[in-house]
Amino acid sequence: MLLVAVDIGNTNVVVGFLDDERITGTYRITTKANHTSDEYGLMIMQFLHLSGYTPGDVGDVIISSVVPKVMHSFRASIVKFLDIDPMVVGPGVKTGINIRMDNPQNMGADCISDCAGAYYEYGGPILVADFGTATTFNYVTADASVISGLITTGIRTGATALWDATAQLPEVEITRPKSIIAKSTKPAMQAGLYYNFLGGIERIITQFHTEIDEDFRVVATGGLSRVFANDTDMIDIYDPNLIFKGMMHIYRRNRR
Repeated sequence: MLLVAVDIGNTNVVVGFLDDERITGTYRITTKANHTSDEYGLMIMQFLHLSGYTPGDVGDVIISSVVPKVMHSFRASIVKFLDIDPMVVGPGVKTGINIRMDNPQNMGADCISDCAGAYYEYGGPILVADFGTATTFNYVTADASVISGLITTGIRTGATALWDATAQLPEVEITRPKSIIAKSTKPAMQAGLYYNFLGGIERIITQFHTEIDEDFRVVATGGLSRVFANDTDMIDIYDPNLIFKGMMHIYRRNRR
């Protein structure tokens, strides 16, 4: 069965195709609240075609969203173009994850899906780091309980604030610099952003190790995780498709 998994984030909508639980294609759309259901529907049809599928191949759809303004149009597109009322990660959906936080209902659907993917793919205890518009760290225990959630600025969000708040600093690509010895403005910005953010990542992970009295692994995911995953030995696993794996496990528990 072909399951379409959709991650609606603040910066991108990412669509994944899971064919018999194998990820056979992923596609990104810029998140825009003013897209109509027809626009989203046409994009989904194009993505299916590019992956060699037809609408009739789709058995079901699951959505994880942190952008309520986009949900109405996107959900309507699924109903209109695929004739499926999608499953939505949220209240009433079994995840297999126990959220032991002060306000469990405030935890984002993306974080819940990430934690489910990390735990059921790699086991616990595990620290899940998602590098997106915001950077989040969620700790999952050996008994599938989320006991801590840390939220900080994403590197692209911080970079945007830098060049938006200054008169003469340009927009630059977020990438690993060739050297920290920068001799012009753009390399100076790239090196500063990169190493400042990398140092923050390592300091956060170090503090988790300091305060949690057990060994755990760290899994990195999200759009910008690839920039950092190979440049620190504090990240054990790099999995860009973690959220889709989590949504697949959640779907299994709620199969209709």
